[in-house]
Amino acid sequence: MAVADSLLHAGGPVIALTAFALLALFTRWAFGSDLARDRRHREPADDGLLTHIATLSQRESALALRAVLSDAGIRSTVRSPAAHRAEVLVFPEDADRARQLAASFGGGS
Repeated sequence: MAVADSLLHAGGPVIALTAFALLALFTRWAFGSDLARDRRHREPADDGLLTHIATLSQRESALALRAVLSDAGIRSTVRSPAAHRAEVLVFPEDADRARQLAASFGGGS
């Protein structure tokens, strides 16, 4: 009987810790952040009135392309949606000229 009592006393905390761990995992799953799910199911960014013309690997290159576009009288902006990625956007009426300038731009894409 002494062995059975000692197993009961040892098993009680193990059962309690297991129940607590399962409860913690369930609450994390049920009430956790949707950040990981949002990363997997991210919708394309809404550019509004702007048109995407180029994606470059460095923000500095995108800023240099923006300066070239500005010298040509084309208004533009730079968006950095992720690390090591910068996108250049312009208004639709300037998109064709901007793409031509971007194609001849040697800033490294």
